[in-house]
Amino acid sequence: MKSPPDRGEEEGNVRNRLLTAFCIVYVLFTAVAANGESNLAGQVLVEINLARTNPTAYVGFLRQFRTQFQGKNYRQPGSPVLIQTTEGVRAVDEAIRVLSRQKPMQPLSWSDGLAAAAAELVEDEGESGETGHVGRTSGSPQERIERHGKWQGRIGESIGYGPDKARAMVMQLIVDDAVPDRGHRKSILTPAFRTAGVACGPHSRYGTICTIDFAAGFRDR
Repeated sequence: MKSPPDRGEEEGNVRNRLLTAFCIVYVLFTAVAANGESNLAGQVLVEINLARTNPTAYVGFLRQFRTQFQGKNYRQPGSPVLIQTTEGVRAVDEAIRVLSRQKPMQPLSWSDGLAAAAAELVEDEGESGETGHVGRTSGSPQERIERHGKWQGRIGESIGYGPDKARAMVMQLIVDDAVPDRGHRKSILTPAFRTAGVACGPHSRYGTICTIDFAAGFRDR
């Protein structure tokens, strides 16, 4: 019979897991920074890649987020404002279950062309205050993406409104409150996607908008 690990061994394993998570974040952040993206958009891709490569880490973030709920509302640390949700902790618990079963996958590479396509919608909806995947002047995701290059395989898009911090934005997309098919979460966790571009900016109604365009393959114009 195998004897249980002693306390020192358990603490060593925890330290190793934390060090591994730190190294992943560092590598992903420097890779994005090397492409000239160290602002909110770049940080969002770093967070998405952390969720893809180390889903267990995001389970911890979501469990902490769950403690902020009061009924179907939650309050961000240091904020007096209660933010209303449709499903409350039910959607958070579902996201925790999904990520707990999720196998690690490859990180997404940065695409300038996809970022330019995402930026069209950010500018369009940021000014109008509208929401959704079809912009009044910028058109559909496919139309925007094809103006900036040629995609291969498949494409997808996630849009988040409100949070001005990368982790809060990505957690919102992974929880995907009030989205029946959890399409934003599915896009983030689709193994077939290998590249993405992100754009973020001010939104006249919700404060901040971030758009992420994904592709299995993409060649810039």
